Amino acid sequence: MANELQGKRVAFVATDGVEQVELTEPWKAVEKAGAEPVLISDRDDQIQGFRHVDKADTFDVDMATSKAAADDFDALVLPGGVVNADAIRMDEDAVRFVGEFFDAGKPVGVICHGPWILIEAGEVKGRTLTSWPSLQTDLRNAGANWVDRKVVVEDGLVSSRKPDDLPAFNARIVEEFAEGRHARQGRKSA
Repeated sequence: MANELQGKRVAFVATDGVEQVELTEPWKAVEKAGAEPVLISDRDDQIQGFRHVDKADTFDVDMATSKAAADDFDALVLPGGVVNADAIRMDEDAVRFVGEFFDAGKPVGVICHGPWILIEAGEVKGRTLTSWPSLQTDLRNAGANWVDRKVVVEDGLVSSRKPDDLPAFNARIVEEFAEGRHARQGRKSA
C-alpha cells in the first residue's frame, strides 16, 4: 500500500493562515503513498501555518498559483483555515487552477473552510459535500447538498469537516487519487 500513488504529483494550494495540520497530515499521507506533493501559493517564498488562531510553522512555497496548471498534476488538496481559504478564493489564478482540475475530471480533496474556494470556482452546484459547519449556508446557497459527515466522496471530490476527520480524509484522498480520472467531467455550474 506504500506505492499506490507512485509517480503522481499532488498540488496543495494554501497561503498564510492555513490550518497547519490540514496541510501537513494529508501531505504526509500522499507522500507515504509514493506521490510528490507540491506547495502552490499566491506567495512566492513561504507561508505561515496556524494551529487554529496561533502561529505555527512556516512552509516553503514550490510554485506560484500564476504559474500552476492542472495538466502538470494528478490531484489537488485544498487545506482549510479561515484566513487561508478566504485569501485563496480571492486569488484569480488559484480559482482558475482549481477549476482546471474539475474540467479535467481529476480528483480533489478539500477540508474545513476549503470549500469556499470551490464555491468561488463554481464547482459545488449539485454536489454533496461536507465542510466546517459554518460554511453550510454558503454551500447550500451555492447549490450544494451539505451533509454533516466525517468524509464525503462524490465523483472524485473528497470533503471533510475538521482536523479530527483527518484519518478518514487521508485514507479516502489516497484511494481517490490512486483511482485517478473520473468519468464525469466539466463544471456543474456555469
